[in-house]
Amino acid sequence: MNDLVLNNSVFESIKHIDENGNEYWLARELQNVLDYSEYRKFKPSINKAIISCFNSKQNVDDHFAQVGDMVTIGSNAKRIIEDYKLSRYACYLIAQNADSIKELGGTMPEDLPTPDRSLKEIEKEKTNKRIQ
Repeated sequence: MNDLVLNNSVFESIKHIDENGNEYWLARELQNVLDYSEYRKFKPSINKAIISCFNSKQNVDDHFAQVGDMVTIGSNAKRIIEDYKLSRYACYLIAQNADSIKELGGTMPEDLPTPDRSLKEIEKEKTNKRIQ
């Protein structure tokens, strides 16, 4: 990876906020940050992260929401491309399974969220939703 230190400004610069104030990241944008040139090469990292999420007894749908985006291809035809809305925890799991991380011997960038931090945020969100 060119700049394997995934600094907060890069990670946070691709963060989105939905209409309910929840943060999320798009897989196709995270793909670029993790230095994947093609989505098809990035997809195995997503799949491994989904399995890790399931194995950690988290609701996969809370962290990996499959979405599509309509794009124009040759001759003005349109098609839907696959993407995911990701939680902070999902981003962590994907980065943990990324090829660029493995090339460094499994060393995670220091500023990427930890599972504990993400899970605490998730629990806080759930508590806040129950209170409302």
